[in-house]
Amino acid sequence: MNPSLDSLERLQPWTAEIGRRLRRWLWLKVSGVSAFMWLFFIGYFHLLRHPAYPVTEMPLTALDRLIPFQPEALAAYLTLWLYVGVAPGLLLRLRELVVYGLWAAAMCLVGLACFYFWPTRVPPLTIEVLQYPGFALLRGVDAAGNACPSLHVAGATFSAVWIDHLLRHARAPLALRLGNAAWFAVITWSTVAIRQHVVLDAAAGALLGGIFSLASLRWRPYRDAYRSAPREAAIMIPVR
Repeated sequence: MNPSLDSLERLQPWTAEIGRRLRRWLWLKVSGVSAFMWLFFIGYFHLLRHPAYPVTEMPLTALDRLIPFQPEALAAYLTLWLYVGVAPGLLLRLRELVVYGLWAAAMCLVGLACFYFWPTRVPPLTIEVLQYPGFALLRGVDAAGNACPSLHVAGATFSAVWIDHLLRHARAPLALRLGNAAWFAVITWSTVAIRQHVVLDAAAGALLGGIFSLASLRWRPYRDAYRSAPREAAIMIPVR
């Protein structure tokens, strides 16, 4: 890279860096995330509708009883499908993008294996949820099975850790990182608030997502380059 150009790029504000990251490989990211979801749901719905073993009903905890049913949380629940695209959207290099997808796929395969060998579901609701907008569609598409671990929470956890990592290296302000944490928290809360999962499902999903997110950050391309970059220039590692 031209030294003078490198110096100018280091002076760019964080907004320019975020924009540069989002533009890089844009159509590949959009099509790749869409294809990933499509393949995932093929396996997910097959296991949901054809469990291989008797289905276990997940127990309720005291915390489940403290969280009331909140139908408005459905909107937050559905935002996961936007949220999971943020981290790959912020990656710069093709190799990073592919390896990220492989780690995410491995996490989903572990979750699907759990659903195969130990099918679970949440307890039946004592209220009629179909009267609320959107719930008839949700129940028709995603019945309250494949409960533990919650892959909704696992995906949110995996994304939250990576987004925070990428925002730090883009020198984004603390408010943006706190916003990421809040988005993750709202998605996790929504899974219990709309009764798609119980607290134990969410906890298991967070553990699964946490393990894979930390492992993927530990074993990833260009890790040493990110670590060795000066703090003020950490976001400007040359793209190859």
